[in-house]
Amino acid sequence: MNRGSLDRSLFSNGPALAWQERFDIALGTARGLAYLHGGCEHKIIHCDVNRKNILLHDHFQAKISDFGLSKLLTPEQSSLFTTMRGTRGYLAPEWLTNSAISEKTDVYSFGMVLLELVSGRKNCSLRSNSLMGLVYFPLFALEMHEQGRYMELADPRLEGQVNNEEVEKLVRIALCCVHEEPVLRPSMATVVGMLEGALPLSHPRNESLNFLRFYGRRFTEASMVDEENRQSDDDFMFFQQENATTGSNTCFSYMSSQQISGPR
Repeated sequence: MNRGSLDRSLFSNGPALAWQERFDIALGTARGLAYLHGGCEHKIIHCDVNRKNILLHDHFQAKISDFGLSKLLTPEQSSLFTTMRGTRGYLAPEWLTNSAISEKTDVYSFGMVLLELVSGRKNCSLRSNSLMGLVYFPLFALEMHEQGRYMELADPRLEGQVNNEEVEKLVRIALCCVHEEPVLRPSMATVVGMLEGALPLSHPRNESLNFLRFYGRRFTEASMVDEENRQSDDDFMFFQQENATTGSNTCFSYMSSQQISGPR
């Protein structure tokens, strides 16, 4: 693809992607994933949706690449694969708890890509906030959603040249995609419908975002401790120790009885 990856276009030192280009990339990627999940004879779970695996054509048409970790599933095989795979920062809770995976695992990763498109920030970055101090960026996005302050999430390089309604739409869809329980995440076909305006916009469920809060707090704490040893946002993850537990005071519906283990 002539323009390389979304990672290159979004985070290089060149001109910032215009808002319309970002929205078109989001929609094109969503359509591609919807086709993989429901338009093929056998369902394909990509298993590694991230900004580096989205390639862009001349006019910023998005194409999903790198199917090296993907799984081709017949209906009776759905959700049977539990071996850890994927890219840190995009891993859904079910990877980290050794639970069965499905196409909803791709949905979670897509939600993280949406937050990066809106903000021009890597999903593993820390954001300085006067009230909260350093916070994990997706957690900051959740806080801004709860306060209705969506424009604070828009990439500052765009200097306000964005569609306010579309910023809110992408943030809300992203947060629905990263719901803790896979069953509560929208299908990619539903995401396409919401992006196109053919379906009503869903509301993120506050009680289903506890994993994001837990992840964000732990990520921030570990980042502050390990800052001197951390080489890049993509090389760091707070799930570093095998069998680290969520703690006795957590109240996650999906995570409360699970142990979290790092990549193996």
